[in-house]
Amino acid sequence: MTELDVRALQRRLAAFAAARDWGRYHTPKNLAIALSVEASELVEIFQWLTPEESARVMEDPGTAHRVADEVADVLAYLLQLCEALGVDALQALSEKIDRNEVRFPIPGRPEGAASQDRYSSE
Repeated sequence: MTELDVRALQRRLAAFAAARDWGRYHTPKNLAIALSVEASELVEIFQWLTPEESARVMEDPGTAHRVADEVADVLAYLLQLCEALGVDALQALSEKIDRNEVRFPIPGRPEGAASQDRYSSE
């Protein structure tokens, strides 16, 4: 699979909604609620599984398909919410990781050492 561009996916989602005249429903409030509902549907798949069963959930093709569909729904609503609010999802995630590296330092390492563990793509 080729790497997909977040902006391209957001444009596809916007075009899909616009073609169906759904834009009026895609308010931040409604998108946040829909995101929560879809995340709950993903959680439902794992609800009564043991930790061991949950680790093997992708081994069953039917369940794997359900998981992938729910992950896609969660991501779709998250990207649409980010678009509606003007949030750059990848930038927000990168900044959150930066804050977490400071907030949760690696035990036994000097302060600031976490910042040296950056991926080479930055």
